[in-house]
Amino acid sequence: MAMLTVRNLPDEVHRALRVRAALRGHSMEAEVRGILEAAVAPEGRVKLGTLLADIGKQAKLTDKELASFGSARTERSAATE
Repeated sequence: MAMLTVRNLPDEVHRALRVRAALRGHSMEAEVRGILEAAVAPEGRVKLGTLLADIGKQAKLTDKELASFGSARTERSAATE
């Protein structure tokens, strides 16, 4: 993983980031990572999980049916570790 150091960050920006992170229950580092990821993400890009959830809603799947997909994925992930 790459590291980034930001120098000469104004105090007001640092305080605002700290407050924003606290309000969202994140560390300041996690909040900054999220902001940077959102800033460089291609516009209009749809993530696969979001797309599948939308398809499930259109198919009128129940919450229980949707949850079964998540548990199957978790079981597969645990089996490959």
